[in-house]
Amino acid sequence: MLLQQPGLIGGLRLKNRVVMAPMGTNYSTTDGLSTERDKQYYEERARGGVGMIMTEAMVVTEQARPHNNSLCCYHDRFIPGLASIVEAIKRHDCAVFGQLNHRGALLRRSVLNMEPVGPSPWANPNTGDTVRPLSIAEIAEIQTLFVAAARRLWLAGYDGVEIHAANGYLFQQFFSPRINRRDDAYGGSIENRMRFLLETIGRMRDALPDLRLGIRLSASEFADGGYGEDEIIALARAVEHAGADAIDLSGGSNESPQLSKFCIQPPSFPRGCLADTARPIKQAVGIPVFVAGRMVQPEDAEQVLASGAADFVSIGRALYADPHWTAKAFGRIDAPIRACIACNVCFERLTLEKDVACVQNPMMGTEFERLEYAEPQLFAPPAGPRARVLVLGAGVAGIEAARVLKGRGHVVEVWESGDRPGGQMPLATASPDKQEVEPVWSYRWGTVQRMGIPVRLGVAADEGAIRDFAPDYIVVATGSRPAAPPLDVGALASTVRVRHAWEVLADLDALPKGTRVTIVGGGMVGAETADALRVRGARVTVLEIQAGIANGMARNNKFELVERLAADGVTLLTRCRILKAEGETLEIQVQDEAPRRIAAGDMLVFATGPRPNLAVLPAVEATGIPHARIGDCNVPGDFLAALRDAWMVALSVDERIHRRQADESSRKELQA
Repeated sequence: MLLQQPGLIGGLRLKNRVVMAPMGTNYSTTDGLSTERDKQYYEERARGGVGMIMTEAMVVTEQARPHNNSLCCYHDRFIPGLASIVEAIKRHDCAVFGQLNHRGALLRRSVLNMEPVGPSPWANPNTGDTVRPLSIAEIAEIQTLFVAAARRLWLAGYDGVEIHAANGYLFQQFFSPRINRRDDAYGGSIENRMRFLLETIGRMRDALPDLRLGIRLSASEFADGGYGEDEIIALARAVEHAGADAIDLSGGSNESPQLSKFCIQPPSFPRGCLADTARPIKQAVGIPVFVAGRMVQPEDAEQVLASGAADFVSIGRALYADPHWTAKAFGRIDAPIRACIACNVCFERLTLEKDVACVQNPMMGTEFERLEYAEPQLFAPPAGPRARVLVLGAGVAGIEAARVLKGRGHVVEVWESGDRPGGQMPLATASPDKQEVEPVWSYRWGTVQRMGIPVRLGVAADEGAIRDFAPDYIVVATGSRPAAPPLDVGALASTVRVRHAWEVLADLDALPKGTRVTIVGGGMVGAETADALRVRGARVTVLEIQAGIANGMARNNKFELVERLAADGVTLLTRCRILKAEGETLEIQVQDEAPRRIAAGDMLVFATGPRPNLAVLPAVEATGIPHARIGDCNVPGDFLAALRDAWMVALSVDERIHRRQADESSRKELQA
């Protein structure tokens, strides 16, 4: 297996070819200091077997903070905390590089009043903030700051440093002819546009000759007017000649969702999507090359290496989802990989200034992320008595709760009222590209089957049946059901069929081509239903009361979906209220326009949200047995909320047993 082979970077031996990509966390303090949470997060991935960790981008000046809680390296006070992270990583035979960055024009005034600066006057496309061009003196000062920050990482024990010159940040802004309009020594010709980065490399080499140095580049901007293949190859060769020990290839630019999707790819992108773009660059240089880009499973990464596109793979979101990805890939842990589903909730949370989180790994960044909690079936259960637990509902939340409970040694049985397990998974995977979501289910269902947990289908959980099972605890995971239409549809003509989106997604093949469909509700479910109908030849109109379509979806995924719908003729009406449904028409009002009538179509589909399914709750409450509601039957939400509920409730049963033991001991002492 190529992934398992050791490799060299500037004389540093890496035990395998898996490099953890630099990804933000927002786990630091508001003044940029590292925390115990940072340390635990990085150490778990080192423990998981990667050959090298590239810690998240750290800023070189307090005038360039990208997030409120990002790691920083602009002062000596940061060295002890960073040294603590390095020490934790190196306990596990894992090398560590630190990435240094300046976002330049992509800085946001909304984050600590950071001023966007760049090569030329511009506007930050994400915010509209005006970009101030840097003077030559400021360019020299920034180069000095990079050298000083690199020295701090060296003192903290890092094996090397990576300069972030990709993804639309400051160095790429200078290199891109789209953005750099200078007429001095730092603009115009390719030699001038490379100068800022090459001079920085030279200064770093002069000051720290023994420092191992990597450079991250975007293999392509994927933008009209951006640099071409010849230019990025010329830059890669120049970087090598200037003294870089490795090149780390990403793609695109985080200046907009349209370009950011080439860096943080949505599920429609193929696995190993940057390999073909990276290969000519790899072939043009003699130093090691890393490449990123949707390597979800080990075979994806293996194929990229075998294709000659890179010497090392840069694994990012897949290590959010499963910190033990590498050890599982190499057969050292006998459990399936929790595959990244490219939902991009992680990236969205960072953009919204929240701490990073992962749908597949809801315990990321906590002490419960350790293997003994993530895969408890691999370990002996805790000592002491265990509970008898009944799980009602065999959807994702119920099965996850059962998996964790059984792994912790509890006696578990799952009852499902329907004739199949999986809850809403068939609906979640019905739309184009949504098969990538399937591992949310298959990882958990496969594990539950291997663990031998009884799952009974078609069971009516009445009070008597529950009492007969005699559980110590009940987990209610009965999901949600469609809500009634939010408007009166009684006056509609019989020719207009009224359906809920779930009904439509459950039987897409029953819809004849050319069917006219109006979807009420353009949130995530409504937009994905429109996408599924679009590819089947339906003529679709979406009515949404809010200002945007697919709100709640990560923006890279959302923008691509909305572009796809609009390009294929789907009518999207936002800020749209339905005033009346009558005959074969709907009376609507869009923003402040005069009300008008539109055809309801052959089918009126409601995607206006579900409500908790609490049908079983009276029977549960009548037993008096302690219970908890998880997932959609608690509050309808997303996979992240449902799985976090399941995991936390399952782990809380341990504490419940401990409390019961303590109470019994106290009673016995009082009786004595």
